[in-house]
Amino acid sequence: MTFGDALSLLKCGEIVNRSGWNGKGMFLYYVPANDYPSITDAAKKHFGDTVPYRDYIAIRSVNGEVVPWVASQSDILANDWSLL
Repeated sequence: MTFGDALSLLKCGEIVNRSGWNGKGMFLYYVPANDYPSITDAAKKHFGDTVPYRDYIAIRSVNGEVVPWVASQSDILANDWSLL
């Protein structure tokens, strides 16, 4: 499927990945806007008790860690997206 198809599925709560990715166990999922408790002094100083964040797409990396994801040109133009 296309990236557009994959993006629509992400917004519906599905998990997607690409067959072209070399890493095993990598996938994307959608994180809706919310907030989290302030932990650092800098966050407490600027935001108070909670830090708001906007929605984003997260990736589970090869080593099992989760980070925000940004699509590359190859990802956007690929047709090898699939639903997990």
